Amino acid sequence: MKITVIGLGHVGAVAAAGFASVGHDVLGIDIDPSRILALQRGEPFLYEPGLQPMVQAGVRRGSLRFAHRDEAADPLGDMAIIATGTPPTSSGAADLRQVRSALDWIKSKEPRRLVLVMKSTVPPGTGRRIIEDDLRDVPISYVSVPEFLREGRAVADWSFPDRIVVGSDPSDLASLDLVKRAHAGIAAPFMFTDVTSAEMIKYASNAFLATRISFINEIAALCDSVGASVDAVSEALAMDSRTGHRIFAGVGYGGSCFPKDVRALDHVALTSGVEVELLRSVINVNNRQRLLPLHALRRRFGGSLSRLRVAVLGLAFKPNTDDVREAPSLDLIEALVSEGAEVCAYDPQASETARERLPENVRLASHPLDAASQAQAAVILTEWDQIVSADWQSIAQRMMPPKFVFDGRNALDKPQMLRLGFAYLGVGRGGATESTIE
Repeated sequence: MKITVIGLGHVGAVAAAGFASVGHDVLGIDIDPSRILALQRGEPFLYEPGLQPMVQAGVRRGSLRFAHRDEAADPLGDMAIIATGTPPTSSGAADLRQVRSALDWIKSKEPRRLVLVMKSTVPPGTGRRIIEDDLRDVPISYVSVPEFLREGRAVADWSFPDRIVVGSDPSDLASLDLVKRAHAGIAAPFMFTDVTSAEMIKYASNAFLATRISFINEIAALCDSVGASVDAVSEALAMDSRTGHRIFAGVGYGGSCFPKDVRALDHVALTSGVEVELLRSVINVNNRQRLLPLHALRRRFGGSLSRLRVAVLGLAFKPNTDDVREAPSLDLIEALVSEGAEVCAYDPQASETARERLPENVRLASHPLDAASQAQAAVILTEWDQIVSADWQSIAQRMMPPKFVFDGRNALDKPQMLRLGFAYLGVGRGGATESTIE
């Protein structure tokens, strides 16, 4: 099957490589020349575990090719996939200009017959309007197949997803069959529904996950207030079949999906006249969590952070990615610098992507030990293995009193940190003892 993927960001690059890996002939299209050149060399411009060898294998076999949109001469083939970005506008609504541009480009190719698959995250109702307004007189069938890829685990999620959601006209059996054949070799159940429901499933999934994170962060604040352990609470909740897997308290969610999708869903509700108090509370809780380390540092150091040396460990919004979009680190570092603190930051992958978004006087280190050297405080914002498994005994020897560590991801062992001489503070860990299970 010949497949064209338009938009080669996190979703598009993984989709193109993934479809090529199961035997399809894939052409990836983008408007960024540097992105195209990097992929043609088999060197993805983004860090995603497992993506580079998958791209290299596809390029080597000839089943995966890349071209600039203005230079692509090949026909679109059987299926065209839109995987462009939908960044937030100033109002929180999803900006669909990249989607519209991709759609216009597809129509300009004048396909004789084509299935258009929407993988970009678009507000509920978008597909129906495209079908009615843009595709009425062209031989293009529209199918919504939202993505559920986690950054840092996108390749595994592509090959072994929990489900493949397909939204379409149920009478369009030919398009449904084509979508199923395109995903042959991917082990997952299919869920078939209408287009608008598929769009809502994507938003609802991200909003639900964001709500879980904000809920445990609210509970963490209560734990700190009464002296309970959020680790014990979360562990017990995970043992309850009604509440699902364990969730971890911390400095909140970030990245390219949760923040923008929750705000976009709130905007959809606002323009529809529907009150969504819970969603707005989720946004407020997350905004508050991001500056927990700042408040902790103020309390610990008597209010003034002037000339305080702080090591920020972790810049990416989560491990195993170099993505710093909506990362708590950016907000915290900006606040620290504005209050006169001296910041040295470390991240094993995201230093370069973060550099242009950081104040000029922020130093970047190549190792956690170097970042923490001579620092009076350290803040953990990303639970990278390189940070969690660092030589904390040596770090203790390099830091200056009071050797304050704010663990924004509850990634370290509290008793061990105290034994090493750190003044340790987690999120919701209070003064409670560790829990045990027999």
